[in-house]
Amino acid sequence: MSQSVTGTISALVVDDEQLAREELSFLLKDFPEIEVLQSATNGLEAVKLIGRLEPDLVFLDVQMPGLDGLGVIAKVRESGANLPHFVLTTAFDQYAVEAFRLEALDYLLKPVEKERLAETVSRARRIVEDKHQAQDKAAASEASATAATATKSAIQRSKLLVRSNNKNLMVDAQDLIYATIDDGLITVVTAHFEGQSNYRTIEELQSNLDPNLFWRVHRSFLVNINKIKEVIPWFKSSFQLKMDDKKQTEIPVSRMQTRRLRELLKI
Repeated sequence: MSQSVTGTISALVVDDEQLAREELSFLLKDFPEIEVLQSATNGLEAVKLIGRLEPDLVFLDVQMPGLDGLGVIAKVRESGANLPHFVLTTAFDQYAVEAFRLEALDYLLKPVEKERLAETVSRARRIVEDKHQAQDKAAASEASATAATATKSAIQRSKLLVRSNNKNLMVDAQDLIYATIDDGLITVVTAHFEGQSNYRTIEELQSNLDPNLFWRVHRSFLVNINKIKEVIPWFKSSFQLKMDDKKQTEIPVSRMQTRRLRELLKI
């Protein structure tokens, strides 16, 4: 969801009160640079959406039952997901010190005033633009490093060991449709079955496969580019890949990989 491509800042609105979510989303409609992807009603839902959608900005209620706003920030940091910028919202100003200790981009008191929100959006636009430019440079550097590694190349595996239904199966690497990691366990999906890989990380699996064929489109997903069935525009500024497996799984393309997708497919 790179601003350098779309000019927008992707955002989530998180609040356990429906009226508060709707009011803030309504106010944000007057700021065309902000693209609200989705809203969350609790902290756990917020953590999942942040990991999946990789928003630039999260408007986060501090006081929520269960996992509160400060707990959300801690969980996202622990998960290793790309850390968005947080704008904390609350009816109480006692959390201001804690907000800035956590390096929140801003702090808004409820009810949110449009003039104050405009200041936050302006600040977010400057900071996110700088962040995207840095990410673009990092992505270009990573692509060059990957190409250099592929030239030197270690041994590329033509077969993978996959454990499925208590059997250790040998699979042709080119038959792999995609691999995903969740809680440290890598699942490999082929046209006929899915199972667990003995690799410990997606990076380790990727390093043993053909870099011209397998692409890390998201921190949690590695795909076979020959098994992409459809490219689906998603939230205007990004894409999902529908894969050629039985479930026709839809996989998000991360913000940093969107540019490569556009170049690869001439979008």
